[in-house]
Amino acid sequence: MIKHGLQIFACNASRDLACDISQRLGLRPGQIDISRFSNDNLRVQIHENVRERDVFVVQSFTEPVSEHIMELLVTLDALRSASAQRITAVIPYYSYARSDKKDAPRISITGRLIADLLQTAGANRVLTMDLHADQVHGFFSVPVDHLTAVSIIAEHFRSNYDLSNMVAVATDAGGAKRTGRFSERLGIPMAIIDKRRVSDTQVKQGYVVGEVAGRDIVIFEDEIATAGTLVSSVDTLRAAGVRSIHAAATHGVLCGPAIERLREAAIDSIVVTNTVSLPVEKRFDKLTVLNVAPLFAAAIERIHSGQSVGALFE
Repeated sequence: MIKHGLQIFACNASRDLACDISQRLGLRPGQIDISRFSNDNLRVQIHENVRERDVFVVQSFTEPVSEHIMELLVTLDALRSASAQRITAVIPYYSYARSDKKDAPRISITGRLIADLLQTAGANRVLTMDLHADQVHGFFSVPVDHLTAVSIIAEHFRSNYDLSNMVAVATDAGGAKRTGRFSERLGIPMAIIDKRRVSDTQVKQGYVVGEVAGRDIVIFEDEIATAGTLVSSVDTLRAAGVRSIHAAATHGVLCGPAIERLREAAIDSIVVTNTVSLPVEKRFDKLTVLNVAPLFAAAIERIHSGQSVGALFE
């Protein structure tokens, strides 16, 4: 059934996901043209009447990140200029959530900067999924609905694996709360790996806190980027005598050397979602991609009709 006054638009990073969401809501994606002027400036034109409409724009912050952020900002501004009643930026993967604190001198807390830019461009609210740190929610001055893929990933493991010998593992203390929610959902114990980050791409593992010897392990993360942390964790767990290792994360960014590292790692399976669009060349046998479109569609429908989004997770 088509929802009166509801329209969904897709920028270039998330067209497949936006089309799936639209289809589940009985809609077709709004017509939008994203092109460039001869001087390389972006040009966005909306080919729909959006006056007094409830509009949702879907765009993940994926590579090239700056390009995709600018696409979203210009699209938001175009919709505001076209007199949309309410504009929601749907950002399945908000990559700058990792820039959430000043952990070195003279750096930007960019997660807050992007939040301000979204509001300035015209976003009245934001819909996102599994931010790297919960406090990033507070960077926004507009309402934020923060979805999680924990239930989707947990259901995959419940349906496809024997949980009787399984332990959920957090790769560091910072991810313990996230992994704790996952372990509670599955009713399995949890362990933590002591980690020391050397740089953005290098980590030094320490030891495992918890009983993992002879157990089936599922490493749970919010994202897999270069896979440096994940591969280092696998090595630490193998040394601790685990039986098998699986990995799960909401955002399968898989950038840089990630694909090569994961193919060669002593890991049995990897599960991510389609918040990040993965081309064919980044797919391999051990990788499973779960669809979050049904959850985003349900959330959009609830936002549009004024119902509780939190009730989706009760």
